[in-house]
Amino acid sequence: MAPVKTAARYLVYVIAFALALVLVVPPAYADDAHNKVAAESQMASSKALALEGMVPITGAEVKDGVYPIEVESSSPFFKVKEATLTVRDGEMTAAISMDSKSYPLVYMGTGEQAAAAPASEYIEFDGDAWTFTVPVAALDQEVDCAAYSKRRKMWYDRKLMFYAATLPAEALLVDLPEYGEPVGASGEGAAKTASDVASGAVGDEHEAVALDMPDGEYSIEVNMTGGSGRASVSSPTWLIVEGGRAYARLLWSSSYYDYMIVDEVRYENLTTDGSNSTFKIPITAMDDEIAVVADTTAMGDPVEIEYHLTFYSATIDDKDAIPQEAAIKVLMIAIVVIVVGGVLNYVLKKRRKR
Repeated sequence: MAPVKTAARYLVYVIAFALALVLVVPPAYADDAHNKVAAESQMASSKALALEGMVPITGAEVKDGVYPIEVESSSPFFKVKEATLTVRDGEMTAAISMDSKSYPLVYMGTGEQAAAAPASEYIEFDGDAWTFTVPVAALDQEVDCAAYSKRRKMWYDRKLMFYAATLPAEALLVDLPEYGEPVGASGEGAAKTASDVASGAVGDEHEAVALDMPDGEYSIEVNMTGGSGRASVSSPTWLIVEGGRAYARLLWSSSYYDYMIVDEVRYENLTTDGSNSTFKIPITAMDDEIAVVADTTAMGDPVEIEYHLTFYSATIDDKDAIPQEAAIKVLMIAIVVIVVGGVLNYVLKKRRKR
């Protein structure tokens, strides 16, 4: 019996040790020190959130209750899909559901503050909806929210705005002032002037989704939304499989796009002859929207525009399904026919002369 008791005792110790590890080091924190912060040059331009005439609305100026509220982010890569505001005894919290699943942690503060904070102060997502429950200091006021990229393993500075005007009218205990035009975006143009942002090269393989296909070129259908609707990308487009990872070569309907930003990395226009802009970018998700930014000079000054791309895995086909590739094939056949016809015509003429 003694060996059995000893084995049981060791088993208890092992289980206790494993539980201690789970409790002391949560899985989301275990792989990383979380002490890196993205430089300004590694981030896309920020969107203007504040409006002229805005004044902060505190929890004391909102009735206790639970309300839907509109929330905007300064970054297209950290887009809030929907949010619910809870007010209790003058304190406000919000459950914000995100479009992207690239950020498993947030911290209500700057990236520098997040990097210096203990892991216990990080906010993890809840459930399958990718929802974070965060404290809200005030409505109608930009609040700092650092987002941790699981791919880049660094904190990105964001700002959130909870708009009081989107609450039900009965929820407010004060009258809101008239709002004017956007005040301006913080950090605007950072990506445009960055010399150390990745240029032209495809990002590391972990950005692109894995595909169980031989390396090579294929076709895939892509849908794009956003912008004014005047610009488009060709579909189907090129699907490039490299090292078992998926990339796309996008052909725009315009020659004025000079760079794109995908998952915080900048990709330069590959076209050098003045024809329509072309970009090779990683496909970071299949059958789901990918937020991207494309910079256009069509209106004079460079303007970054947010788009959403969806690549459909069920449409993967041979690259000859791409109109441009099919046109090249037809052209090659036509050239061969012309050459062969010319040779035959020459031979027949020589025979007739004999």
